[in-house]
Amino acid sequence: NFHSLFPRAKCTQLCDICFSEKDYENAIKYYSEALELNSSNAIYYSNRSLAYLRTECYGYALADATKALEIDKNYIKGYYRRATSNMALGKFKAALKDYETVVRVRPNDKDARMKYQECNKIVKQKAFERAIASDETKKSVVDSLDIENMTIEDDYVGPKLEDGKVTLKFMKEMMDWFKDQNKLHRKCAYQILVQVKDVLSKLPSLVEIELKEVSTLQITPSNVIFFDYQLDDLPITKGNGLKMFSFFFPQTEKITICGDTHGQYYDLLNIFKLNGLPSETNPYLFNGDFVDRGSFSVEVILTLFGFKLLYPNNFHVLRGNHETDNMNQMYGFEGEVKAKYTGQMFQLFSEVFQWLPLAQCINSKVLVMHGGLFSEDGVTLEDLRKIDRNRQPPDSGPMCDLLWSDPQPQNGRSVSKRGVSCQFGPDVTERFLEQNKLDYIVRSHEVKAEGYEVTHSGKCITVFSAPNYCDQMGNKGAYIHLRGSDLKPEFHQFTAVPHPNVKPMAYANTLMQLGMM
Repeated sequence: NFHSLFPRAKCTQLCDICFSEKDYENAIKYYSEALELNSSNAIYYSNRSLAYLRTECYGYALADATKALEIDKNYIKGYYRRATSNMALGKFKAALKDYETVVRVRPNDKDARMKYQECNKIVKQKAFERAIASDETKKSVVDSLDIENMTIEDDYVGPKLEDGKVTLKFMKEMMDWFKDQNKLHRKCAYQILVQVKDVLSKLPSLVEIELKEVSTLQITPSNVIFFDYQLDDLPITKGNGLKMFSFFFPQTEKITICGDTHGQYYDLLNIFKLNGLPSETNPYLFNGDFVDRGSFSVEVILTLFGFKLLYPNNFHVLRGNHETDNMNQMYGFEGEVKAKYTGQMFQLFSEVFQWLPLAQCINSKVLVMHGGLFSEDGVTLEDLRKIDRNRQPPDSGPMCDLLWSDPQPQNGRSVSKRGVSCQFGPDVTERFLEQNKLDYIVRSHEVKAEGYEVTHSGKCITVFSAPNYCDQMGNKGAYIHLRGSDLKPEFHQFTAVPHPNVKPMAYANTLMQLGMM
């Protein structure tokens, strides 16, 4: 109880402490308890709205800001909070309306006028983009590129594709090049994007793979376990001169599943250091949200796409809710690509993202998607196969749910804390798994303190691979090993590593940066 635990403390003091320590969950908790005692305090609602914004619960943030304004229509911060919530949800016209109100009330407020002008610019840009999109003759960026005649300058000493192909040597050189904060030549970046678009466009919306038990003896470091014994009568010797022999036992195939990476390139490198580089015998599945927020998103996505080209059957990538235009415009990826390359390259990234598969089924038993399950019962794997994914996500339906939904502890469904899709309970998960003859689902989409979370009686697993998310959450990252023999998830945790002094959201929309403050 709020008063029994802190009889002398004021709510604002407690929450100030929580905010300073970036403990937004407890800030939400304390404001909620305060609102139980005084439900007519607009400031409490507005401040809880900010805490919800910091935890990406944009639907809840919008509701609280709206409630604050219902209590006090003259409370200016309420309009700011509601505008930021609507911006985060891609509802730019609604945000503009609130900024207009602030400017009308405070005509001399330079900050308010700047935000109004910035939001108005976005609304006009969106209207222009819709007008262009309605032109049925719209061509792909690929059609306007002349990659062959792009010149690589003599002073560029970075990695280059070998005869236009991605090789392991190129990948290692590119990762080191990026690590030193260098930029890949635009010709090489375009080559990767054009090629990976072709590869992804040939995949189904639901990718299905089999992890097999190795039936033939393959003596390689990744699939054989060695036990050495010293014997006097066997001719096999090692460097120390001792006579040895080896028993070898084949292992079942395994795959590593990673969650959100969000532009945290140096943490991605750490995953490869801990778990080994991708290869035909060390396959990976990256489960969406490769970009935005972190300020090394270009480096992350070009590395992942490079490995997709190198190992098309052993390196898998799925779409997240941040592989979309609205999110990229607000949370940094569009700004980053334009800063490091051009607007044209961002348009090509957008085209490529639309071809990312939406889900992956492993051994017909484990379904992996970025967000979660569906707003309605009855969705089948066949329905997922039929999704026409080459588009920006709709506001509702299975494609939207796969990218946006979240689990909840109670049965049934409820309104999404994000303001998009829904939240689904253990009974929803149980019915879906039973209908589709699946064992469990793996999803990402939510930061977790331990890097992963197991809910719904073990049938809904969340994995998140961006440790100390946005340099402020203090969470661990994790990845999962699944083996073909039993598909039992093995969790591996890791912590954040240092990165160059470029802050998260460095390329994000100015309104989002200011609105979160």
